[in-house]
Amino acid sequence: MSGTTTAAAALRRRAAGAGANRWVVLVVLCVSLLLVAVDATVLHVAVPAVTEDLKPGAIELLWIVDVYPLVCASLLILFGTLGDKVGRRRVLLLGYALFGVASGLAALADNAQVLIFARALLGVGGAMIMPATLSILRQVFPDRRERALAIGIWSAVAAVGAAVGPLLGGFLLEHFWWGSVFLVNIPLMLVSLPVGRLLLPESKGSGQGPWDVVGALMAAAGLFGVVLGVKRLGGGEIDGITAVPLVVGAVLLVLFVRRQRRRTHPLVDLRMFARPAFSTSVCCIVLAMLALVGLELIAAQYLQLVLGLSPLETGLRLLPLTVAAMASGLAGARMLRRFGPRRMVSFGFGLTAVAVLTLLGMGGEDNAPLLLFGFVLLGFGLETTLFGAYESMLSEAPPEQAGGAAAIGETSYQLGAGIGIALLGSVMNAAYTPGLSSVQGVPASASAAAGHSLGEAYEVADRLGGSAGEALRRTARDCFVHGLHVTLLVSAGLLLLGAVMALRLPRVMQCEAMPVEVPAPRDVMESRVSA
Repeated sequence: MSGTTTAAAALRRRAAGAGANRWVVLVVLCVSLLLVAVDATVLHVAVPAVTEDLKPGAIELLWIVDVYPLVCASLLILFGTLGDKVGRRRVLLLGYALFGVASGLAALADNAQVLIFARALLGVGGAMIMPATLSILRQVFPDRRERALAIGIWSAVAAVGAAVGPLLGGFLLEHFWWGSVFLVNIPLMLVSLPVGRLLLPESKGSGQGPWDVVGALMAAAGLFGVVLGVKRLGGGEIDGITAVPLVVGAVLLVLFVRRQRRRTHPLVDLRMFARPAFSTSVCCIVLAMLALVGLELIAAQYLQLVLGLSPLETGLRLLPLTVAAMASGLAGARMLRRFGPRRMVSFGFGLTAVAVLTLLGMGGEDNAPLLLFGFVLLGFGLETTLFGAYESMLSEAPPEQAGGAAAIGETSYQLGAGIGIALLGSVMNAAYTPGLSSVQGVPASASAAAGHSLGEAYEVADRLGGSAGEALRRTARDCFVHGLHVTLLVSAGLLLLGAVMALRLPRVMQCEAMPVEVPAPRDVMESRVSA
């Protein structure tokens, strides 16, 4: 064997080993993401049990549910940029430890205040874990083709986690007490900590300049205020408690942007937004999440309140959406290479718009084949959009800014979800309420109460009884279906806007050349001697 051949074979073996290590790292990162995604939804089915046991007030119950995503969304930029500064693996492992401790505290909570505090700590841990998984992924997959496949697997795992949460919670509640939905995290974290420490590589940014602590706190406080205000708007609460955090948060974010522009070494390099692919990808993530979360919320209400399905049956009806999203994530890398970011994201938005228009066929009677077809199209289209947008955003960001870029993407995801609930919920209410103003035989006060939601309309109808109650129930159901159709049309318009916006993305997938390892002269000489 010639020396050149021997050296080439050695390089191939070394590259194969590195590739194997990268995929092991991906498995560890996906397990991390799965835990965070599951925890975001696992509590939903446990709310009745928590209410019965801890007897929280209405405000306390709201905070038990909302404090986790609220804290997580507000701290993503803080911990994403901290990882760039002190090391992404270090922040991730600290997130593991905090997540495990907070899970134990939540499982053993004996009052609402302790559970709220524990859920807030879980949000802190989630904010440490989520951007770190993406930024480490960006670091260990320098080749864009491999990175696209890795992001596809990562996004499929996220879809699985969101769907598994309620199903896992329901299973645990059938056999154990409500605290078990948190306790299940602890053994997984006990495994993840040593495995992550052993297998995950440490990486950080350029390290130039001090970490902007003031800027990080401004971003966290600003995002907290904005997300809190948006969530309250989504619940139809328009008062001072909604306006003050929204305005203060917006002002803090404006000041944060001004501060970053003036600093020599900013916390977040806002010049990334000058790149059309980066800024467009962020906007596409917001629009896609806006459509997904708002539609899922309204669809769940339709399935339970209009069609009369149980929560489990509702979850099973929505399961094809998740399965289609998983399939899209796994096929995303091949689609991206073949069609490029522009066509892929535009196609995803367009397919989602078609799915939404298909769902206009939903009426007062169950149409299972239509729902199955519409939800499959919806899941595949949205995941195609999110995959292409995330991949383009992460690839456009400099490697040293990977943590900040991942945090921006995750923050956009959370903001899009909050805005979706607020915007589409407001559209739904505006289309639903007027039709209940003059139902024959129903007092004005009863009609006003029924106009708050379909669930409340059913309660009012049950109290009224007789022909008036039946008329109110029938009218409320028809008004809800009308509101659903209006909301779907608005959503379709936003999705088509996203398809047009995606035309600013690159036409082809630009793949940087992989660095070629050149053997040292001493290695070449040794290979020739051995030959």
